[in-house]
Amino acid sequence: MRATRRGLFKLGVAAASAGIFAGRTQVAHAKKRALKLGVASYSLRKIPRPGAIEMVRALETPYVHIKSFHLPYETSKAERSRARTQFEKSGLQIVGGGVIYMQDDTDDAVEFFFEYAKQCGMPLMAIAPTAQVMPRVEKFVKRYGIAVAIHNHGPEDQHFPAPSDGLKVIEGMDPRVGLCVDVGHTARTGVDVVEAVREAGSRILDMHMKDLRDHTDHRSQCIVGQGKMPVAGIFRELIRMGYSGHVNLEYEIEPDDPLPGMQQSFAYMRGVLDGLA
Repeated sequence: MRATRRGLFKLGVAAASAGIFAGRTQVAHAKKRALKLGVASYSLRKIPRPGAIEMVRALETPYVHIKSFHLPYETSKAERSRARTQFEKSGLQIVGGGVIYMQDDTDDAVEFFFEYAKQCGMPLMAIAPTAQVMPRVEKFVKRYGIAVAIHNHGPEDQHFPAPSDGLKVIEGMDPRVGLCVDVGHTARTGVDVVEAVREAGSRILDMHMKDLRDHTDHRSQCIVGQGKMPVAGIFRELIRMGYSGHVNLEYEIEPDDPLPGMQQSFAYMRGVLDGLA
């Protein structure tokens, strides 16, 4: 079913009083499956926060990974608290934030983002750092107890094209320093995505899911299940290794009307999980 923005806002008003109950129901349904499917809010980057919240709820998942479009860095502590409350009162669980470009190797610059994450209720940040800044980042991970996950960005990324590049840098670091594996960007580096997941193992703290019709072309992104991504193989490997993090759909196409494609992507991913079960 296609849903317009106006219709979603009406849905939000009608459901406001039942938000907490709906959230608990969503959590109950989500916990029945072996993997926790969530939404990277970058998928909804052109939708203001209230509409984005209702779209996540329409996907029947309680898990949201927030991009700064929906909770800007340039906000006060009070504003961050209000935004966090909006998500939580709608029955959603903030499971992370980012991608955050954490490349300035100074205490003030790095701590700014940890304070931001703390005030926004983010237990994890997906980050795009440099190798040089990672020892400093680890120091703040230990201080704040907030995990970080290096997000790989494919062949164009001069720092971390593939998950294996992140593994080399974080070897021996705190276990809360890990990877956010973007399966689309990983595929574009020419590696076997399932093998990359297997190699990363317990260092995977977060995952961004998408699909591509052509693993050499980022412009070929499509609804999950309509491309060449080995979704069943990825999910099977995550289940085998006891992955407890989230698999967040990052739907980068159709930014003005993303919900229909996201709904189809969720239907496919849930079908895969049900089949594996």
